[in-house]
Amino acid sequence: MPSVPASARQPEAVRRVLGMTRLSARPIYGDLRTSSEGATVVDMAASAGPGAGAIVATVSLETLIARHVPWWIAERYAVRLTDASGRMLVEKARVEPLDPRQRHEISFDPPLRGLMLSIAPYRVASEFSSRMLVAAIVGLALLAVLSLVVLQRHVARRRRIEQRLASETVFRRAMEDSLTIGMRARDHEGRILYVNAAFARMVGHPVEALTGLRPPMPYWTHDRLAETMARHAELARSAPMPQSFETRFRRPDGSEFDVLVYEAPLIDATGVHRGWMGSIIDITDRKAAAEFARAQAESLARTGRLVTLGEMASTLAHELNQPLAAIASYAAGSINMLSAERGDREPVLTALRKLSQQADRAGQIIRRIQDFVRKREPRFSLMRLDAVIEDTVAFVADDLRNLGVRIVTVVAPDLPPVVADRILIEQLLINLIRNGAEAMAPMPAAARILEVRAGRESGEVAITVADAGPGIDAEVAPRLFDAFVSTKAEGMGMGLNICRSIVELHRGRLVHRPGTGGGTVFTVTLPLPQEALPA
Repeated sequence: MPSVPASARQPEAVRRVLGMTRLSARPIYGDLRTSSEGATVVDMAASAGPGAGAIVATVSLETLIARHVPWWIAERYAVRLTDASGRMLVEKARVEPLDPRQRHEISFDPPLRGLMLSIAPYRVASEFSSRMLVAAIVGLALLAVLSLVVLQRHVARRRRIEQRLASETVFRRAMEDSLTIGMRARDHEGRILYVNAAFARMVGHPVEALTGLRPPMPYWTHDRLAETMARHAELARSAPMPQSFETRFRRPDGSEFDVLVYEAPLIDATGVHRGWMGSIIDITDRKAAAEFARAQAESLARTGRLVTLGEMASTLAHELNQPLAAIASYAAGSINMLSAERGDREPVLTALRKLSQQADRAGQIIRRIQDFVRKREPRFSLMRLDAVIEDTVAFVADDLRNLGVRIVTVVAPDLPPVVADRILIEQLLINLIRNGAEAMAPMPAAARILEVRAGRESGEVAITVADAGPGIDAEVAPRLFDAFVSTKAEGMGMGLNICRSIVELHRGRLVHRPGTGGGTVFTVTLPLPQEALPA
């Protein structure tokens, strides 16, 4: 505390306090007074010891309050020093207290006679406000506890979701790694965004090396580079619709393989078309198997033709015997006329012309047999079915005559041409006609009528072969086109199976149904020429 040093000219109050010090060993406080500067002060004197004199100090109350009342008390309370009459001597207050009744007083008498310390709050909380404050504190505490509980549950739920997400990610990655189908995602510029392990194995490049690549790709074949670039540009311009195509890829070792590519639009979460997701399937083995099956089908068809030819051997021998007998007769007649040395040459020329015609007929029969049984690749060309049906009926006419079967052909005049292999279509019709004729063997002779019709139906060409036989057993009907299934006692069960293979090779259909008046109707449908030729 600041002190006022004693001077030669001391106030009377100071001398009086100093005088009282000599009578007491304790500090002596004087009365409150006003200093020459107008400040309220109090004098204090204390003995310094026997023979050592005394210490005299004058304490300013204003300085005492200003320096020794903490700021955090002064912010909330008005601090005042008053005398015995209640007169304020000094204070440390910002404003007048709101409620004087809330004042708290402390007496400093003794040692300071009549001095009181008064403390009053600036704002007095009402009982309601106090309760509200307590309620708010309790509510905040409960809210904090509730928030902690909710946060704990949220963290636990999020942890479970993250675990499920991690498990789902691992599961999907395992699925992707186990796929044999290659997956490839590209943006509109063709830059690879993603490939799976199967695609990387397929093309022989690591996933890291493929991601981010732009066309041309290292797995594109050199001979199809321009075609592939054109397809890529067309895909970038096309609408987001699924597409598919076949092409060839190349591995780093130079080996090439056939693939089937399915392109589907790559749509993000906002519904925007970001690129294309491709599914790539290696069809090298499939194409090899298809080629092998095609070769087997051709071999089986040729075998079937040989079997058919064997079954028709007697008929063919009879058909060949007629022109050969005529040739022999005309040759003998010509020899006789030349031997007679007649001057008229016209009968000889006529006989020789007929002999030549019969030789041509025999040659045609032999060539037809050779074409029928020759080992050859299918040759697809534009052909008229009415001519094929006419030649086929002529080929089996004698055989049908021996079986007592009358054949009726009805061909629509506006029948359009089709793309087909003539020999295979002839083999198909021969099998169906002979099967129908043989099926009518138990029927009366008058009922053995076989109908062959050809017309246009729903954008296709349809050929029907209808017999008047007893029909097909219901148990055999579902398996009629299977191999080794036959309705004949001595049949091998390969004829109709070969017929179905021939029709499928032409991208057509072969079906059967019961006839309206009995018997069975076989229907062959072939696509019109605007359809693509078989590969």
